[in-house]
Amino acid sequence: MSVFKHTALWWTWLAGLVLGLDLLTKEIAESVLEYGQPVYVLPVLDFTLLYNKGAAFSFLANASGWQRWFFTAVAIGVSIMLVSWLKKLPRDQSWLAIALTLILGGALGNLFDRLVHGHVVDFISVHWNDAYFPAFNIADSAITVGAIMMALDVVREIREERRNKSENKQ
Repeated sequence: MSVFKHTALWWTWLAGLVLGLDLLTKEIAESVLEYGQPVYVLPVLDFTLLYNKGAAFSFLANASGWQRWFFTAVAIGVSIMLVSWLKKLPRDQSWLAIALTLILGGALGNLFDRLVHGHVVDFISVHWNDAYFPAFNIADSAITVGAIMMALDVVREIREERRNKSENKQ
């Protein structure tokens, strides 16, 4: 098991945590919420059980059914790529490893839904007055946070590269 000792695969426990939390909250949502009936929590937040057959923002949700298998294949491919990346990434690159494992956990959570239910279970609804953001879940949140972390890592790398170039010119 030296691969876990020296690589960022050690961080996959976080993907498992995200997956477990996502599946648990979706199960709770399905057992206590009525489909399409909001339960108001805050003036800008409610819990509303919804099913999404598409991807982010219900992209392709109204397609004839092929999108289920397309997004399943995408999730499997992305998951394999992320695990490969983590295997090559040194364990001490924590920021990027956390970003990748958040995305992995979220991808696996939504993949589970597609395989088992044929749709993704969403239940978190954020809005301002009558303007509603598309409903989402814990998996979507983890993917979003992971993607933001990756973008910040790219910005950090660009700044570091520019700093190194300017130091080498002097």
